Amino acid sequence: MYATVRRYEGVIDTSEAESLVEEDFIPTISEVPGFVAYYWVDAGDGTTMSISLFEDQTGAEESNRRAADWNRENVASLLQNPPRSQLLRSSRTSQPRLGMMPGLLEEVP
Repeated sequence: MYATVRRYEGVIDTSEAESLVEEDFIPTISEVPGFVAYYWVDAGDGTTMSISLFEDQTGAEESNRRAADWNRENVASLLQNPPRSQLLRSSRTSQPRLGMMPGLLEEVP
């Protein structure tokens, strides 16, 4: 199991960003092979985070490419800073349950 965590700081309008993500980005990312789940969090003070879960590294890496393209085409005017992202791998392969991703997460180089 792989996770991509993206952190956006300096988001000018988090409500608008949330609407765009819900209407357009979630359908886009859910088409990536190996997609498991997507979570978006408004952390306050113009900071948002997203967590994407995939069955394999290929899907997680493809989600990063699609996110970069989507951000550039759809929300660049709302972002004061580029997102910071991490690709993480779980030490276990079982599916997440009840909001928990099993196993230790380690960064993929």
